[in-house]
Amino acid sequence: MAGVSHHLSRWTGLAGALLLALAALLGGARADAPLRTNPVKIWQGPHGPLVVLAWLVGTALLAWAWWSLRDRVPSVRWALVTAGLWLTPLLLAPPFGSRDVYAYACQGASYAAGISPYEQGVSALPCPWLDTVSYIWRDTPAPYGPLFVVVAGLVVKATGSLTASIVLFRLLALVGVALTAWAVPVLARRCGVPAERAVWLALACPLVAVHLIGGPHNDALMVGALVAGLAVVASRPGRPGPLLAGGVLLGVAVAIKVTALVVVPFAALAAMVGPYRIRTLLRDGGWVVGGAVAAVVGATVAGGLDFGWVGGLSQGGAAVAWTSPPTAVGQTVGYVVAPFGLHVDALPVTRGIAVVLLAGLLVWLWWRARTRDPLYYAGLALALTVALSPVVHPWYWTWPLAVLAATAPVRDRWYVVVALVASFLILPDGTGLPRYTKMPGAPLMTLLVIVVAVRLVRSVRAARRPVPAARGAD
Repeated sequence: MAGVSHHLSRWTGLAGALLLALAALLGGARADAPLRTNPVKIWQGPHGPLVVLAWLVGTALLAWAWWSLRDRVPSVRWALVTAGLWLTPLLLAPPFGSRDVYAYACQGASYAAGISPYEQGVSALPCPWLDTVSYIWRDTPAPYGPLFVVVAGLVVKATGSLTASIVLFRLLALVGVALTAWAVPVLARRCGVPAERAVWLALACPLVAVHLIGGPHNDALMVGALVAGLAVVASRPGRPGPLLAGGVLLGVAVAIKVTALVVVPFAALAAMVGPYRIRTLLRDGGWVVGGAVAAVVGATVAGGLDFGWVGGLSQGGAAVAWTSPPTAVGQTVGYVVAPFGLHVDALPVTRGIAVVLLAGLLVWLWWRARTRDPLYYAGLALALTVALSPVVHPWYWTWPLAVLAATAPVRDRWYVVVALVASFLILPDGTGLPRYTKMPGAPLMTLLVIVVAVRLVRSVRAARRPVPAARGAD
């Protein structure tokens, strides 16, 4: 009976992936699709009801199949084959759920033409495919690391066409997913987590098929390099050569997206042999940090670029959606004071507080990780980085998902629920539903923040409370 259940889930998920590919074909983020849309326009457009129905049913089938086997995956091989089946339809479909791939192509064209995408937006070329790029990215600097800018330039030079560039970007995303498929079982075995479960959660998640491959997003390459770096470090602690290699892989992840940087201090802890000591940390962790720094600096210098990409990160804050908890809190403050005739833009304040809070929490997590499993805490650090960011796109949750799937205790499931919900937030053409559900989305997210904060404070207090001595003890 279990075998029948496994096969039912496998083919149900494939049916869902095929429906999503159909939605991409009829109403995805194609180059000739309108740039500014909303759910009403999509519904009223050509094939509108069919596109929405195929997206909703396809996502639901894929999500159910993933969720149904979260605790009973037959084997690593079975999980890999099934995940591969689910990825295939979206690997062959038009771009899905985002127009970022067009920005990649235009930024690559700018770099290939000798223009730094950190100094000028893609409209400065002008890019031959400028009309495919979302308006928000036309005059803003690229927020990606130097390695990805160089890669994007090479892609455009090698292909010379938009369609071929998209194909190559999608193949690069597939390389990132393949790297994750190799690294997750290694990391899971090191952390005592069932490898088949870790592979299933990390690779069969709808976010991977829909956004990492369907997008396609450079997050796939970043996650692959990040998890591979952690796997190499965890497999060979105390050995300079492997630790240096692991650090280089982590540096590659940072040179694609700077958010991977939060993992490096935890990887340095994982590199140690024996209990925590400053001397041991410098001796073993120094190889990891040195490798990461060398990779980032090397990519920057080799590409003839500078560190302007760090400043470019702030440009993403222009989007306002309740999927970011600090943004939701700021929106809710505005809603609460509006009936009193006050017009308050609380977003700069709540987002600023979130940045300060994140810095403090990352330091606190690292300090706790000294005497615990630093790899698990690396996943928590990524989750916090996403949760406290000013903008949270659904595919951001693939960062902590890949690490936590391989390191978190089996009883921890909150990150699986978050990934499940995030899978339903973006329509095929890239229209984000949170933009059109600010009310009640922002107040509900604010309520969730309050509930989580209260529970965390109570759990910390309970952990500090001394255990009463047993009666009758001497």
